Amino acid sequence: MKRISTILMLVIFTVILGACGNVDSKNNTTEVNNKNNDGEQLVFGFTAMTMNNPFFQSLEESVREEVEANGDKLITTDPQLDVSLQINQIEDMISQGIDAIFLNPVDWEGIKPALQMLEDANIPIINYDTEVKDFEYVTAFIGSDNKNAGYVAGEDLVKRFPDGGKIAVIDTPTMNSINDRIDGFFEAIEGVDFEVVAQQNGEGNLETALGIAEDILIANPDIVAIMGGNDPIALGALAAAKATNNSDVIIYGVDGSPEAKTEISEGSQLVGTGAQSPINIGKFSVEVGYKVLNGEEFDERTPVETFLINEDNVDEYGTDSWQ
Repeated sequence: MKRISTILMLVIFTVILGACGNVDSKNNTTEVNNKNNDGEQLVFGFTAMTMNNPFFQSLEESVREEVEANGDKLITTDPQLDVSLQINQIEDMISQGIDAIFLNPVDWEGIKPALQMLEDANIPIINYDTEVKDFEYVTAFIGSDNKNAGYVAGEDLVKRFPDGGKIAVIDTPTMNSINDRIDGFFEAIEGVDFEVVAQQNGEGNLETALGIAEDILIANPDIVAIMGGNDPIALGALAAAKATNNSDVIIYGVDGSPEAKTEISEGSQLVGTGAQSPINIGKFSVEVGYKVLNGEEFDERTPVETFLINEDNVDEYGTDSWQ
């Protein structure tokens, strides 16, 4: 009997140790997964107007790095510049139980139905880069000083052409960030004798901008400059200048992308870009997102610095990555 009791005690002791081991394992998982107050892993949604743009690719990588470093999960979708698809994808992310969303709208007005759905689901909206029109739905906004990004490009153009000249603008009216850049550009050149011979929608991408810029350059071979709402547009305009053998027109973009900086460093006709930092936008967005979910104080708006990169300072920032 004594022997049986001893064996029974050993079995009980082993079970207790095993249970303690499971508790330790759970504690380790808790540390890795950054559980929220309910003991669940946090899940964030991420949507950009398109993932076919190095700016948004870099920004998403920045967000993902920060979120996953905390042991949490990021669900990324690509609406491919289709606002209806973006709304459907957001609805799907809501059904997957996201705790918050990082949102950049395809259409700053057309995204409203998704904003309403997110509000109904009590999901905080961290609006980044491009501000939505119906801002009352937004929890916080993180974005570049887009007006200044366009302003510094216009300021540089005035220095190069103080007497003015014919210019063209390729924008994207559905993207409020680009609207702000073009407003800043026009503000900088106000009072100088510039004539805008064309202003057309480049849809934010290189391929569309290339065709538009070709037509503009064929119809107006004497224009002195093209202002692009972002770097993909500017790179499309550069390709159009080469295709039409126009070696005189100069081109501006906004982003500070590695591709644009490479062209600037090589002395091409793309002479300047209003630079922003997708890396910092991503980091600040995540920082604010966690503050919101943790019930901490946060700024409703977080501006991120913009500045001009041209041939005078491009070497300071390098051409192999974003600043």
